[in-house]
Amino acid sequence: MSNNGNAYSTIKMLVQKRWAFRRLLLVMVIGFGIGMVYYGMPLGLGNLSFNLYLSVTLNALSEIPSSMFIILLIGKLNRKLSVLAFTTLSGIFSIMCALKGEVWIRLQIGLELISFFSACTAFGILLIFTIELFPTCVRNSATSLVRQAIVFGGVFSPMLVAAERRDGISSYVVFGLVIGCCGLFAACLPETRDRALFDTMDEEEHKEKAGCNGVGDVLA
Repeated sequence: MSNNGNAYSTIKMLVQKRWAFRRLLLVMVIGFGIGMVYYGMPLGLGNLSFNLYLSVTLNALSEIPSSMFIILLIGKLNRKLSVLAFTTLSGIFSIMCALKGEVWIRLQIGLELISFFSACTAFGILLIFTIELFPTCVRNSATSLVRQAIVFGGVFSPMLVAAERRDGISSYVVFGLVIGCCGLFAACLPETRDRALFDTMDEEEHKEKAGCNGVGDVLA
């Protein structure tokens, strides 16, 4: 009961604070878009004009350079800009996978790998971004909710892939539009690179208000 009580109390804290709820909603929307591509692209490989077994292998291997990229460069990357850039890149190349023509068909697997690599990278950076956006007292709950939003996005992927096989609707176009549009919400979040992590909601709220006042002073 105590664990459930703690979970409910932290979620209540996230919902009650306007700035926290706004951040949580934004990162969950972004996570939804990333999840749809992250879980959906491997399912849709059978619809591409390429060897299924080789394409699945290449997709699995592409997660390794994505992880190495994050490990080596996360200290130099702006969180907000990185999420925005990689979701946009993933969206563009996902849509390009649906282009018809002999040349585009030959390039399909390359375009798909770039899109999937970008989605994997955005996935990792988003989780780090989420950790830095929330104070210690609610960080686990916020990260768990974002992770659930990512999985929830993946729920729709099999239906889109099945619809493509049945009705000819390109799942890769839908994947691209969803992750591209959802990723745009990263522009509404504060940058957290090299920023101190706080323990309580009050400390984070004070920082949030100070940041808003700073922007107001600059604009004034």
